[in-house]
Amino acid sequence: MVMSTNAQAPAQPLKKPAASAATKSPVSPAIALFAGWFIPGAGHLLLKKPIRAALLFVSIGAMFGIGMALEGKVYTPSTGDLLDILGFAADLGSGAFYIATRMLDLGHSSVQIAIADYGTKFIVVAGLLNIVAAVDAHSLASGRKPL
Repeated sequence: MVMSTNAQAPAQPLKKPAASAATKSPVSPAIALFAGWFIPGAGHLLLKKPIRAALLFVSIGAMFGIGMALEGKVYTPSTGDLLDILGFAADLGSGAFYIATRMLDLGHSSVQIAIADYGTKFIVVAGLLNIVAAVDAHSLASGRKPL
């Protein structure tokens, strides 16, 4: 019969990681938020997360592009209908993509073909995803989430 001894080392108090300059971002949270909204992934790029930034830019850009290719509706702020206002807020979340679309007068004011409704949903979801990504960049820059 083999006896094993379980020798324990004296208990060490758990040390909390000290807030240091390594965890604090050099980028202002407001700048990361605005950059991430205006150009999808730019907030993460400023925070030195190039792979995440590229994935965000490609996925949001592809969703917006697919929506435009499907002739989706781009909402404008001039209507008084609640669903149109919410659609406008979601579309505006795409940042520069939305601004460029409005400047170039692209996007239909009404759905012309049946598949265009799917395109509208792609455009709306691209904007909502970009808002979530911009808020994530803000959380990383403010230190609420670890870099």
